[in-house]
Amino acid sequence: MQDSRITDRTSLEELYRTDGPKLWRALAAFTAVPDVASDALAEAYAQALRRGDELTSPRAWIWRAAFRIAAGEMKRLRAEGGTPIDTGQRAPETLLDLVEALEAISPNQRVAVILHDYADKPIAEVCEVMGIARATAYVHLSQGRRRLRALLEEDDDA
Repeated sequence: MQDSRITDRTSLEELYRTDGPKLWRALAAFTAVPDVASDALAEAYAQALRRGDELTSPRAWIWRAAFRIAAGEMKRLRAEGGTPIDTGQRAPETLLDLVEALEAISPNQRVAVILHDYADKPIAEVCEVMGIARATAYVHLSQGRRRLRALLEEDDDA
């Protein structure tokens, strides 16, 4: 689907079918809380539906909105003293290490790494989703990767 204005509910549904699963996985990696990922995804699409054809780049707007909604919800959970990781469903140790490492880097670095390396977004889309310049995206991506590498290597030494 071309990234043009949403003129009807059908085009939004098509965008959801093509991008929804990948966006949910990216949000789940970003938050480490599947429920927050699901809520942020649903809310971003609901807001897009309400805005309709006023969105000039719906794909980028939905990705950006979903990450902002998820970040806000994680901030709220932490402020309430909630634990972001559901310890009732243990993931493999390497996955837990990755999630913990992702939580240790800055939100901008985390979004850049997840969008580019996990969701396979080209750097131009990363810039559009994050609303930042190309050079800034490269800085977040480079620093995020370097920090993740260092954190994950520390876990290997332990």
